[in-house]
Amino acid sequence: MREEGLAPARPVSVRGTPGTSVKTAAAARAHARAVVDARWNRSARPACEQDVIDLLLVVSELVANALRHGGGLAGFEMTPVRDGIRLAVRDHSDAVPATVGGPGSGPAGHRVGGYGWPLVVRLARDIAIEKRAGGGKTISVFVPIRTTDRPA
Repeated sequence: MREEGLAPARPVSVRGTPGTSVKTAAAARAHARAVVDARWNRSARPACEQDVIDLLLVVSELVANALRHGGGLAGFEMTPVRDGIRLAVRDHSDAVPATVGGPGSGPAGHRVGGYGWPLVVRLARDIAIEKRAGGGKTISVFVPIRTTDRPA
């Protein structure tokens, strides 16, 4: 699932501090911010804050959905690449999010779900949902991160 030319920068641990794993949306956001700070914001080309906010929203929604609708968080991985972050969130449910606005969507004015999944679809790229052989699924996305030296 790797984009051509976008090799991982360096492995990043899922653990924010020794002995503490990501178990909540808040911890996932803090970890995401730490990954961005380590990869971009200590360089001469810091990350565009708007893109970091988008990343934090995607992280928060995917983790919250795993906790709320997916039977719990089974895994959380972030990999910085040249132009962004690859994120994978695993949960224990085989149910996949409903498509947004496509064929079979609810009638006008009918609310099928919340705002989280449409937000992920709008902000992330390369969205993939993989059902796991032992049950559950992994939702993988790519969130672009521009540097402040590039125009929006």
